[in-house]
Amino acid sequence: MDRRSFIKSGALAGVGATVAGKGTLTETKKTPGAASVLRGIDDRNVNMGFLGVGLRGRSHLGRILQRDDCNVVAICDIDPAAVSLAQKMISDAGKPSAAVYDAGEFAFEQLVERDDIDGVIIATPWLWHTRMSVSAMKAGKYAGVEVSACNTIEECWDLVEAYEASGTPCMILENVCYRRDVMAILNMVRQGVFGELVHFECGYQHDLRAVKFNDGIQPYGGGVEFGDNAFSEAKWRTSHSVYRNGDLYPTHGVGPIGVYANINRGNRFVSLTSTASKARGLHRYIVNEAGAEHPNASIRFALGDVITTVIETQQGESIIVSHDTNSPRPYSLGFRVQGTNGLWMDLNKSIYLEGKSPEHRWEDAESYLSEYDHPLWKKYGKTAQGAGHGGMDFFVDHAFVESIKRGVGTPLDAYDAAAWSAVSPLSETSIAEGSAPQPFPDFTRGRWMNRKPVFALNDEF
Repeated sequence: MDRRSFIKSGALAGVGATVAGKGTLTETKKTPGAASVLRGIDDRNVNMGFLGVGLRGRSHLGRILQRDDCNVVAICDIDPAAVSLAQKMISDAGKPSAAVYDAGEFAFEQLVERDDIDGVIIATPWLWHTRMSVSAMKAGKYAGVEVSACNTIEECWDLVEAYEASGTPCMILENVCYRRDVMAILNMVRQGVFGELVHFECGYQHDLRAVKFNDGIQPYGGGVEFGDNAFSEAKWRTSHSVYRNGDLYPTHGVGPIGVYANINRGNRFVSLTSTASKARGLHRYIVNEAGAEHPNASIRFALGDVITTVIETQQGESIIVSHDTNSPRPYSLGFRVQGTNGLWMDLNKSIYLEGKSPEHRWEDAESYLSEYDHPLWKKYGKTAQGAGHGGMDFFVDHAFVESIKRGVGTPLDAYDAAAWSAVSPLSETSIAEGSAPQPFPDFTRGRWMNRKPVFALNDEF
């Protein structure tokens, strides 16, 4: 189903010269963040806007309010309760109330046109992510977009083309790239500890049944409603499972692997195949919670309970990506990083290195993770405590703000957002065509061959 048909179905709820500045991170077509540069942002606070102040948006808001170098100028949301909660957070932080944009679903277009905003954080339902990011970039505002950034290949190109035309950075706010163990492994990868990389595994394996169905009375549990009668994400997220069959949420796994494998920076995704299991989990949950006579028990969900995707890269690595959100299971992203010298697996927190580990026996990875702890975590680990998701949320917001302050490109950019998000529509097409291989578009148009890695190369951001 294409994007326009999906929207009609009711699922819509809700680079040339380098940049001047400290530590240029990426190529852009022109100096990004014109408003920031003209206002001398290095000498004053960053002015932020928020598109979406639901649960995730308020999580970002809380961290921005803790910073001395940020002002929250404006917020946009069509949910009065969310706006009220966000304003209370701002007031409790001792900050002036933010301007509110709530007059319809396109009120965000007025917010991004303000000349006193440097960047916006986008934390809305998925189908708004690309539209809002494009609008922000066209208005010269840094766009920090929650995952996934795009739903269709068309949207991936929309994002890239808006970035290239405007020269304004767009950062995909993929927090797992900043997870402490993930960054320690990145340190090991870059120091050649695993040898030449040959294979990766990752995924999003998280029981979300109670999130996808909710009656609004017991947040995240106990309900079987979605859409208008539901609470928070269940208002919009569950509809994707009704209409789509593919890896709907790939970037928590694919993002860190993309950094390890230098995707878009000396390497690229070439093709993928995807296979879906039968769909049973959501129906079973409804029947168990509310009985077979409940109206939602008659819904036929398109999303298979387990989606398995295999990606091939230009440099010859293989990547297995799993999506499993409708089954009773503990949370796991299932990382595996394997090279010619050995491998690391996060599920059993184990590592094996030829010549160092006992022969044919796993070692506890903890000592290696401590030894190779990334400089960013060494510097900001205490500050990040309590920031959400084990502290990694601090780092993704910190990188976004620091990029704006310096007037430089973001460490995760529009090309990353497009390549990682493209896994979703390509997996849908592959499954619909009997697991047929799907070529990845080259969103960099060949520039991947000369672009250099930039993510987390220092201890600043």
